[in-house]
Amino acid sequence: MPDPIETPSPNHDARPDGRAIDMLVLHYTGMESAAAALARLCDPAAKVSAHYMIEEDGTTYALVPEERRAWHAGVSAWEGEQAMNNCSIGIELVNPGHEFGYRSFPEPQIGALTQLARAILFRYTIPPWRVVAHSDIAPARKEDPGELFPWARLAEAGIGLWADYRAEGEAPPVAVVQKLLAEYGYECAETGEMDEATRCVVTAFQRHFRPERLDGIIDAETAVRLAALVDRKRRMRARRVEV
Repeated sequence: MPDPIETPSPNHDARPDGRAIDMLVLHYTGMESAAAALARLCDPAAKVSAHYMIEEDGTTYALVPEERRAWHAGVSAWEGEQAMNNCSIGIELVNPGHEFGYRSFPEPQIGALTQLARAILFRYTIPPWRVVAHSDIAPARKEDPGELFPWARLAEAGIGLWADYRAEGEAPPVAVVQKLLAEYGYECAETGEMDEATRCVVTAFQRHFRPERLDGIIDAETAVRLAALVDRKRRMRARRVEV
């Protein structure tokens, strides 16, 4: 992969002292063109940025040094922690998004992302359950990179996790699913009620791990995929502790 084109954005600041980088967050730009997205990410008045932006042809821009905190995640949470800009690398993928004609991500773009993400994961030993969508860490606000993003393909390349299981029958109680969502990483209170906050989180989970269904309803298949992911996370964490 060619070296990223250095295109410095002024929109960054220092990470909190002692907070290591241990998360990768993927976004789409959600704007009508790559030029408009790049201009916004480098506009000091916009106060938004990412570490990298990848065009649909695979051209990659380096906007913020990795050691600095880019402003891409906003109000966000994962594994009980808030403000995920503090510990994450953010990558923006050029795509018009749901507002301007959402479409699939082309092969050159995903190829460039795969190489860049692998290098980032190697540099910071980021665990796979901390490779997330913007919608995972901000489910009430965000949809990106959306249901057309090829998460399964990235997982095959060692980037993130995936679980593709089929199931029928009754879904488990809401409280059980809420507990599993929180254990995997989502901000989800165990209320035992199918409230609006829970529906948003279930939809975000589906958008990432069951994109053929985006209704926020807990069914058996959504629940079994979630349980499988939590089980994989538990086993992987246990191995990391042993090492």
